[in-house]
Amino acid sequence: MKKIPERTCTGCGISKPKNELLRIVKDKENNITIDLTGKKNGRGAYICTDENCLKKLIKSNRLSKVFECSISEEFYEDLRDVIAKLPKQG
Repeated sequence: MKKIPERTCTGCGISKPKNELLRIVKDKENNITIDLTGKKNGRGAYICTDENCLKKLIKSNRLSKVFECSISEEFYEDLRDVIAKLPKQG
């Protein structure tokens, strides 16, 4: 049986299968982007496709700590839009 890779949501801290999470990437030029493919190069962080996890992520400022840089409000708005458009995982 093939092992399914798991990652931890930076919002809620729960481990889930990688394909159920949304990947956020910081590349070598320190650009923070949303990685819908899960294959972009760079340091990755994962978040559930749930609005509550996003709220926890913003409130705790955890993404800034993971990537060791400040995250713009515009990026969080883009992330909110992407999460709203994705199907909900159960």
